[in-house]
Amino acid sequence: MSKRNSNADRFRKQAIAGDLEEPVAEARNLARKLGLEPYPVKYWIIDYDEMNELIAYGGFQSRYPHWRWGMQYDKQRKQGQYGGGKAFEIVNNDNPAHAFLQESNTLADQKAVITHVEAHSDFFAKNEWFGLFTDGRADEEQVNAAAMLERHARAIDDYMSDPEIDRAEVEKWIDHCLSLEDNIDQHRVFERRLEVEGPPDDLDEDLAAKLEELELSDEIKGEVFDEEWVEKLEERDEQVTFPDQPQKDLLAFVREHGKQYDEEAERAVEMAEWQRDVLDMMRAEAYYFAAQKMTKVMNEGWAAYWESTMMTDERFAGDDEFLNYADHMAKVLASGGLNPYSLGMELWEYVENTTNRREVLERLLRVEGISWRNLTDVVDFDDVLETLEPPAAIAEITPETLDDLEELPDEWIDREALEAAQEGEIDVAKYPWKVLTYEGLARRHYSLVKRQHRGFLSRVSQNELERIGRYLFDDARYASVEEALEDVEYTAGWDRMFDVRESHNDVTFLDEFLTEEFITENHYFTYEHSKATGQFHVASDAAEDVKKKLLLQFTNFGKPTIAVYDGNYNNANELLLGHQYNGVMLDIGQAQETLKRIFELWGRPVNLLTIVKEVDEHDVEVAKRRNREPEAEERGKLIRYDGDEVTTETVPWEEVEHLAADDVDYDTKPEDWLA
Repeated sequence: MSKRNSNADRFRKQAIAGDLEEPVAEARNLARKLGLEPYPVKYWIIDYDEMNELIAYGGFQSRYPHWRWGMQYDKQRKQGQYGGGKAFEIVNNDNPAHAFLQESNTLADQKAVITHVEAHSDFFAKNEWFGLFTDGRADEEQVNAAAMLERHARAIDDYMSDPEIDRAEVEKWIDHCLSLEDNIDQHRVFERRLEVEGPPDDLDEDLAAKLEELELSDEIKGEVFDEEWVEKLEERDEQVTFPDQPQKDLLAFVREHGKQYDEEAERAVEMAEWQRDVLDMMRAEAYYFAAQKMTKVMNEGWAAYWESTMMTDERFAGDDEFLNYADHMAKVLASGGLNPYSLGMELWEYVENTTNRREVLERLLRVEGISWRNLTDVVDFDDVLETLEPPAAIAEITPETLDDLEELPDEWIDREALEAAQEGEIDVAKYPWKVLTYEGLARRHYSLVKRQHRGFLSRVSQNELERIGRYLFDDARYASVEEALEDVEYTAGWDRMFDVRESHNDVTFLDEFLTEEFITENHYFTYEHSKATGQFHVASDAAEDVKKKLLLQFTNFGKPTIAVYDGNYNNANELLLGHQYNGVMLDIGQAQETLKRIFELWGRPVNLLTIVKEVDEHDVEVAKRRNREPEAEERGKLIRYDGDEVTTETVPWEEVEHLAADDVDYDTKPEDWLA
């Protein structure tokens, strides 16, 4: 690129950044008014290629040298070129966060991205699963991921440039480490494992075995070795098993106990210092990115919800930008497959609506003469919704109606801002929210009276009414429905959302809020592949089935859960892994290739116990004739790689029974779970 083009490019980006200064500042102000508490965000304007590079790098500008980034860049570039979807932004979890806006975005797109980013940054700052990576550190080190990743990049580049280290070996070692990047214990606080602790009574040089290999007679043994010492050694051999409990952090285990295989010596030898260092770095990065994988639905749904609230409900999108924004949001929410934006936003709206509904129903059930048995017969829900509508002075705020706000409760009105607006210092035509408090905004945007949710209150089931009514002790507090509704807390829905945002991850979020009501109202169903017909078909629309299969997809990032069961298997320092089987089989081919990678990190044979489902071909033919599914039989398998060949053998059920989960649906593969 010529210097002239470079300068023009820089000036163009500076001009775009200048135009966005006000939207950035006001989006932050609005987000805080709505109760969000985001990290500070630094915004950067970048071009199409730079955006693809950042996406390939996971949102950061500097990563270690490796072929995976080029592959991801090429994938992202082709996705944009061939209609697979446009990237509007990327934001990273850091303090301050860094958000990158694509210069080709329209102003409506840029505003949407900025409001979306502010909500993401709030989620990063407040969700406790992100805190697992930073707990226990000094405040100034709470989140400094960019610096950490840059340090890793420099260190690995130095190893690759070291004349005494083969660059290809470093890249290959990274490949081995990355094969285990999801095999961590993401539910524990991250700790660096700097000290290398050998296994208890490390028998890498197995003396008892050496004695047997020498085939010494008992007479000679007795002369050379103390008999009591030999017996004690042999007894100790039988007892060396570690860890005491299955360990999910496979990266930490091989970091502490693994070796490398020396092909020339044909045995395991200690890892080089750079190899353990790379393992440390890959493990730290795996833990850093784990929280994002664990909260994809929550995080994207959270950002989509508040983006929509700001852009649509608060009209942050101007009149001339609204259609462009509607098109933008439609593309985001309507993309195919299991869409985390759509599912997440629907679930957050459900959290808000169910909380607000319960708040209203609890008030109504305290009215004299009303109980859970007769509420739906004696209460007119249309009248209730009319009462819950926001006052006209809050619903439509204009320069001409500012005086109408004077009579409203102080908790709803920011009196200082209202005075400034009356003096012409605040443009309420553009930013009406500035004269309201958090409580006032909750009143203005109360979910139950929104057009798309107006039927939600009346859809309450008798079972739900009974559950609420049975836990109310003060059931005759109000003399009338009108009096009861005066005490409704309009912030209840948002308050509950903020609480949920702090404590949940996708698995717990779905487990709690993916209810039968939600599944039925949103028409979710499961489908699966039929072995009899060779086609896909709808399997069930039952809430229990949908929930089970969806939860399976998010447990352990949707990947198989593998744990270390023995680091001294066969009393020969072999590694025994166990697949914690939840009804979904491993891809045996991938498992075999992964064992080859783990062998390089362990230096000795690697074993994996798993459970497979096998169907007899005769049973398949019979099932086809009878138009039903063949019944599969579950069997235990032991896959082993010794450095030369992979073997698979059937083992008795008793050896794998402890790996099998109870009460799961076994019918489909992960990619087939949900429509």
